Amino acid sequence: MSESSPFPQSPVVPAQFDESHVIRFACHRGVACWNACCSNIDISLTPVDVLRLARRLSLSSSEFLAEYTLPYEMEKDGIAGVKLKPVEGGTACRFMEPEGCNVYSDRPTACRYYPVALLSLRRQDENVDRQSYALVEEPHCLGHREPRRISIADYRKEQGLPEYDDLARGWRQLILKKKSSGPTIGKPSRRSLELFFMTCYDIDRFRSFVASDSFSTIYDLPPDELRNTLEDDDALLQFGFRFLRQVLFGEVTIAMHEQSVEQRRQGVAARRRQLEQEAAERMAREEEPPDVEL
Repeated sequence: MSESSPFPQSPVVPAQFDESHVIRFACHRGVACWNACCSNIDISLTPVDVLRLARRLSLSSSEFLAEYTLPYEMEKDGIAGVKLKPVEGGTACRFMEPEGCNVYSDRPTACRYYPVALLSLRRQDENVDRQSYALVEEPHCLGHREPRRISIADYRKEQGLPEYDDLARGWRQLILKKKSSGPTIGKPSRRSLELFFMTCYDIDRFRSFVASDSFSTIYDLPPDELRNTLEDDDALLQFGFRFLRQVLFGEVTIAMHEQSVEQRRQGVAARRRQLEQEAAERMAREEEPPDVEL
């Protein structure tokens, strides 16, 4: 990489492309660097990746998260993401074998994209996200020397990415909306961060929540829609993104029972009054003069 590059330590080429851009790349067992990229991983997972891998391994989402992932903060004191946990005491992917990936048909989005990077951007005054692409060129990767040339659009189709990206778009939009909103929506509460994590990554726990009496007491979901949502993993994931947009940003698309709304409003008001009273009592105690012996 040129010494004039503004990102001298980054393998990402500092240029953005659209889908028509043609890259030179191929990855197969005949390439001398075979499996090198899987030997030192830093792979962030989308909700779709978590769902597909958990099902592939016949695990619940909770079991998969505990066994195969590590949580991380996408921004300080902000929403969390998950990364694939490497082998114990090492950096290699746990799914890597000499022949290649043993979960190849369900491999994560980041693995499918490599050596292309998806860039999703949103300006603060816009309601839609923009997608562009960058190229990742790491010294160990010899796939860039292969003679094959292919457009990014065709490469995405070859890697099965249109389906993965479509299913994860709602998640990316939530992240972009949070980042573009900045301090205007305030620091998220611990409860909202936990809700985001459960809804996006722990899909089986979210299913139990949606099926619970407490959920149906608040939300007025038609029986057929509720049943279809609970029975279809992809539908449940998309519903979860809608739910988060409503809870976190007030974009109401899920009907609520009016009585429940009013009860929640009264509960919030009562809690606020209680906190104000407790604060006033503390201040009064602090201002009381000490007892003086005569």
